[in-house]
Amino acid sequence: MKRFALAIAAVCLSAGAALAADPLEGYWRTAKDDNGNSGMIHVAPCGAKLCGTLVKAYDANGKEMKSPNVGRKIISETVAKGGGAYAGKVYSPDRGKTYKSKLQMSGKNLKVSGCVLGICRDGGSWVKVK
Repeated sequence: MKRFALAIAAVCLSAGAALAADPLEGYWRTAKDDNGNSGMIHVAPCGAKLCGTLVKAYDANGKEMKSPNVGRKIISETVAKGGGAYAGKVYSPDRGKTYKSKLQMSGKNLKVSGCVLGICRDGGSWVKVK
């Protein structure tokens, strides 16, 4: 009976760990783009990877604005690499390009960068909102 109880406890603990959210999940406020605009990205699982969807857009003054990109995946095919590092793809609405990305999380900050056809871009630091 003791072994059975220990086995059940082990299964429950491992299931809890599997259900734990990845630290990248949540809402992130992006850095301003070339036009001074920024956005709110919601990062969540999409299959075995992580994706981030633009849920709000802000103008250069920080006021919410309409954007045809709301609802669009900004982060896709993203996987954890360890030590707060992630790799995947990031779409840049101001340039209309998708970059092979590197994301580095440190606390509530996310350093975003990426390259396409050998041209690299610094996406700035994003801040976790919730």
